[in-house]
Amino acid sequence: MKELGVTPTQTARNLGVTLDDQLSFTANITVTNRSCRFILHNNRRIRPFLTEKATQVLVQALFISRLDYCNSLLAGLPACAIRTLQLIQNAAARLVFNLPKFSHTTPFLRTLHWLPVAARIRFKALVLAYRAPNGSGPSYIQNMVKLYTPAHPLRSTTAKRLATPSLRKAGSHHSSKSNLFSVLAPQWWNGLPIDVRTAESLQCFPSRLKTHLFRLHHTP
Repeated sequence: MKELGVTPTQTARNLGVTLDDQLSFTANITVTNRSCRFILHNNRRIRPFLTEKATQVLVQALFISRLDYCNSLLAGLPACAIRTLQLIQNAAARLVFNLPKFSHTTPFLRTLHWLPVAARIRFKALVLAYRAPNGSGPSYIQNMVKLYTPAHPLRSTTAKRLATPSLRKAGSHHSSKSNLFSVLAPQWWNGLPIDVRTAESLQCFPSRLKTHLFRLHHTP
Protein backbone atom coordinates (compact mmCIF):
# COMPACT_ATOMS: atom_id res chain seq x y z
CA MET A 1 0.00 0.00 0.00
CA LYS A 2 1.41 3.35 -1.05
CA GLU A 3 2.19 5.69 1.81
CA LEU A 4 0.71 9.16 1.71
CA GLY A 5 3.19 11.91 2.47
CA VAL A 6 2.46 15.33 3.93
CA THR A 7 4.00 18.16 1.97
CA PRO A 8 4.58 21.41 3.84
CA THR A 9 3.45 24.67 2.29
CA GLN A 10 4.49 28.25 2.94
CA THR A 11 0.93 29.59 2.94
CA ALA A 12 -2.54 28.32 3.76
CA ARG A 13 -5.94 29.98 3.47
CA ASN A 14 -8.55 29.80 6.20
CA LEU A 15 -11.82 31.78 6.41
CA GLY A 16 -10.55 34.18 3.78
CA VAL A 17 -7.24 34.89 5.54
CA THR A 18 -3.93 33.81 4.00
CA LEU A 19 -1.57 32.58 6.71
CA ASP A 20 2.16 32.21 6.06
CA ASP A 21 4.57 29.88 7.85
CA GLN A 22 6.15 32.82 9.73
CA LEU A 23 2.83 34.43 10.73
CA SER A 24 4.12 37.70 9.30
CA PHE A 25 0.83 38.20 7.37
CA THR A 26 2.85 39.43 4.41
CA ALA A 27 1.01 37.04 2.11
CA ASN A 28 -2.38 38.13 3.45
CA ILE A 29 -1.51 41.80 2.95
CA THR A 30 -0.44 41.02 -0.62
CA VAL A 31 -3.69 39.19 -1.34
CA THR A 32 -5.77 42.00 0.23
CA ASN A 33 -3.86 44.61 -1.74
CA ARG A 34 -4.39 42.71 -5.00
CA SER A 35 -8.10 42.25 -4.31
CA CYS A 36 -8.58 45.92 -3.43
CA ARG A 37 -6.73 47.07 -6.53
CA PHE A 38 -8.98 44.87 -8.67
CA ILE A 39 -12.06 46.46 -7.07
CA LEU A 40 -10.72 49.98 -7.66
CA HIS A 41 -9.80 49.13 -11.25
CA ASN A 42 -13.37 48.06 -12.00
CA ASN A 43 -14.84 51.08 -10.22
CA ARG A 44 -12.49 53.41 -12.07
CA ARG A 45 -13.88 52.19 -15.39
CA ILE A 46 -17.41 53.30 -14.48
CA ARG A 47 -16.41 56.41 -12.50
CA PRO A 48 -17.31 58.82 -15.37
CA PHE A 49 -20.92 57.66 -15.12
CA LEU A 50 -21.22 58.03 -11.34
CA THR A 51 -21.72 60.97 -9.02
CA GLU A 52 -19.28 61.59 -6.20
CA LYS A 53 -21.80 60.33 -3.64
CA ALA A 54 -22.58 57.17 -5.62
CA THR A 55 -18.87 56.45 -5.98
CA GLN A 56 -18.36 56.86 -2.24
CA VAL A 57 -21.18 54.41 -1.45
CA LEU A 58 -19.84 51.89 -3.96
CA VAL A 59 -16.25 52.14 -2.71
CA GLN A 60 -17.29 51.84 0.93
CA ALA A 61 -19.45 48.80 0.20
CA LEU A 62 -16.96 46.90 -1.96
CA PHE A 63 -13.53 48.26 -1.07
CA ILE A 64 -13.57 49.29 2.60
CA SER A 65 -15.25 46.05 3.69
CA ARG A 66 -12.45 44.10 1.99
CA LEU A 67 -9.74 46.34 3.44
CA ASP A 68 -11.11 45.88 6.97
CA TYR A 69 -11.72 42.13 6.82
CA CYS A 70 -9.98 40.46 9.80
CA ASN A 71 -7.63 43.45 10.04
CA SER A 72 -7.24 42.99 13.81
CA LEU A 73 -4.80 40.19 12.90
CA LEU A 74 -2.43 42.90 11.70
CA ALA A 75 -2.19 44.54 15.13
CA GLY A 76 1.43 44.99 16.14
CA LEU A 77 2.87 44.99 12.62
CA PRO A 78 5.27 47.85 11.81
CA ALA A 79 4.07 50.76 9.69
CA CYS A 80 6.19 49.61 6.76
CA ALA A 81 4.29 46.30 6.65
CA ILE A 82 0.89 47.93 6.19
CA ARG A 83 2.11 50.82 4.02
CA THR A 84 0.78 49.22 0.83
CA LEU A 85 -2.70 49.05 2.37
CA GLN A 86 -2.53 52.75 3.23
CA LEU A 87 -1.47 53.55 -0.32
CA ILE A 88 -4.43 51.67 -1.74
CA GLN A 89 -6.80 53.45 0.67
CA ASN A 90 -5.36 56.75 -0.56
CA ALA A 91 -6.06 55.61 -4.13
CA ALA A 92 -9.67 54.89 -3.14
CA ALA A 93 -10.08 58.43 -1.77
CA ARG A 94 -8.69 59.85 -5.02
CA LEU A 95 -11.19 57.77 -6.97
CA VAL A 96 -14.14 59.08 -4.95
CA PHE A 97 -13.14 62.71 -5.56
CA ASN A 98 -11.82 62.03 -9.09
CA LEU A 99 -8.36 63.37 -8.22
CA PRO A 100 -5.06 63.06 -10.09
CA LYS A 101 -2.85 60.09 -9.21
CA PHE A 102 -0.42 61.83 -6.86
CA SER A 103 -2.81 64.22 -5.10
CA HIS A 104 -2.43 64.70 -1.34
CA THR A 105 -5.21 62.70 0.30
CA THR A 106 -5.21 63.59 4.03
CA PRO A 107 -7.92 66.30 3.80
CA PHE A 108 -10.06 64.03 1.63
CA LEU A 109 -9.79 61.12 4.06
CA ARG A 110 -10.98 63.57 6.69
CA THR A 111 -13.92 64.62 4.53
CA LEU A 112 -14.88 60.98 3.98
CA HIS A 113 -14.56 60.28 7.72
CA TRP A 114 -12.17 57.42 6.91
CA LEU A 115 -9.66 56.45 9.56
CA PRO A 116 -6.19 55.60 8.21
CA VAL A 117 -5.33 51.90 8.02
CA ALA A 118 -3.29 51.79 11.24
CA ALA A 119 -6.19 53.39 13.15
CA ARG A 120 -8.68 50.99 11.56
CA ILE A 121 -6.62 48.08 12.84
CA ARG A 122 -6.51 49.58 16.32
CA PHE A 123 -10.25 50.26 16.19
CA LYS A 124 -11.06 46.61 15.46
CA ALA A 125 -8.67 45.36 18.17
CA LEU A 126 -10.18 47.69 20.77
CA VAL A 127 -13.73 46.62 19.93
CA LEU A 128 -12.62 43.05 20.64
CA ALA A 129 -11.05 44.26 23.88
CA TYR A 130 -14.34 45.91 24.88
CA ARG A 131 -16.32 42.75 24.25
CA ALA A 132 -13.97 40.37 26.10
CA PRO A 133 -14.54 41.44 29.75
CA ASN A 134 -18.28 41.68 29.06
CA GLY A 135 -18.40 38.03 28.07
CA SER A 136 -19.61 38.77 24.54
CA GLY A 137 -16.31 38.15 22.77
CA PRO A 138 -14.79 34.85 21.62
CA SER A 139 -13.60 32.65 24.49
CA TYR A 140 -9.97 32.77 23.35
CA ILE A 141 -10.07 36.57 23.49
CA GLN A 142 -11.71 36.49 26.92
CA ASN A 143 -8.79 34.36 28.14
CA MET A 144 -6.28 36.95 26.91
CA VAL A 145 -7.99 40.18 28.01
CA LYS A 146 -8.96 40.65 31.66
CA LEU A 147 -10.12 43.61 33.71
CA TYR A 148 -7.52 45.05 36.07
CA THR A 149 -8.29 44.22 39.70
CA PRO A 150 -6.13 46.16 42.19
CA ALA A 151 -5.10 44.56 45.46
CA HIS A 152 -6.82 47.38 47.37
CA PRO A 153 -9.91 49.39 46.39
CA LEU A 154 -8.84 52.37 44.30
CA ARG A 155 -10.53 54.97 42.15
CA SER A 156 -9.13 53.12 39.12
CA THR A 157 -11.42 50.22 39.95
CA THR A 158 -14.30 52.01 38.23
CA ALA A 159 -12.16 53.19 35.30
CA LYS A 160 -12.38 49.85 33.47
CA ARG A 161 -8.65 49.42 32.99
CA LEU A 162 -7.32 46.15 31.62
CA ALA A 163 -4.60 44.03 33.19
CA THR A 164 -1.30 44.20 31.32
CA PRO A 165 0.52 40.83 31.27
CA SER A 166 4.12 40.72 32.41
CA LEU A 167 6.79 39.96 29.83
CA ARG A 168 9.43 39.10 32.43
CA LYS A 169 9.52 35.37 31.94
CA ALA A 170 12.48 33.18 31.39
CA GLY A 171 13.36 32.92 27.74
CA SER A 172 10.86 35.54 26.56
CA HIS A 173 11.89 38.09 23.92
CA HIS A 174 10.36 41.47 24.62
CA SER A 175 10.60 42.63 21.01
CA SER A 176 8.32 39.84 19.81
CA LYS A 177 6.16 39.36 22.90
CA SER A 178 5.23 43.05 23.01
CA ASN A 179 3.46 42.68 19.66
CA LEU A 180 1.06 40.05 20.97
CA PHE A 181 -2.63 40.96 21.06
CA SER A 182 -2.73 40.09 24.78
CA VAL A 183 -0.13 42.83 25.38
CA LEU A 184 -1.13 45.42 22.77
CA ALA A 185 -4.86 45.43 23.49
CA PRO A 186 -4.52 46.35 27.21
CA GLN A 187 -1.90 49.01 26.40
CA TRP A 188 -4.08 50.61 23.74
CA TRP A 189 -7.17 50.27 25.93
CA ASN A 190 -5.61 51.85 29.02
CA GLY A 191 -4.49 54.79 26.89
CA LEU A 192 -8.07 55.63 25.89
CA PRO A 193 -9.95 58.52 27.54
CA ILE A 194 -12.05 57.32 30.46
CA ASP A 195 -15.32 58.29 28.77
CA VAL A 196 -14.48 55.90 25.92
CA ARG A 197 -13.43 53.03 28.21
CA THR A 198 -16.56 53.36 30.31
CA ALA A 199 -19.03 53.43 27.40
CA GLU A 200 -22.16 51.70 28.64
CA SER A 201 -22.93 49.55 25.60
CA LEU A 202 -21.42 47.96 22.51
CA GLN A 203 -23.59 50.29 20.44
CA CYS A 204 -22.13 53.37 22.14
CA PHE A 205 -18.48 52.30 22.37
CA PRO A 206 -17.58 52.16 18.64
CA SER A 207 -18.98 55.63 18.06
CA ARG A 208 -16.95 57.15 20.91
CA LEU A 209 -13.87 55.21 19.88
CA LYS A 210 -14.04 56.32 16.25
CA THR A 211 -14.52 59.94 17.33
CA HIS A 212 -11.44 59.70 19.56
CA LEU A 213 -9.29 58.05 16.88
CA PHE A 214 -10.54 60.45 14.23
CA ARG A 215 -9.50 63.44 16.34
CA LEU A 216 -6.19 61.79 17.10
CA HIS A 217 -5.30 61.16 13.45
CA HIS A 218 -7.10 63.94 11.61
CA THR A 219 -6.74 67.00 13.81
CA PRO A 220 -4.91 69.63 11.72
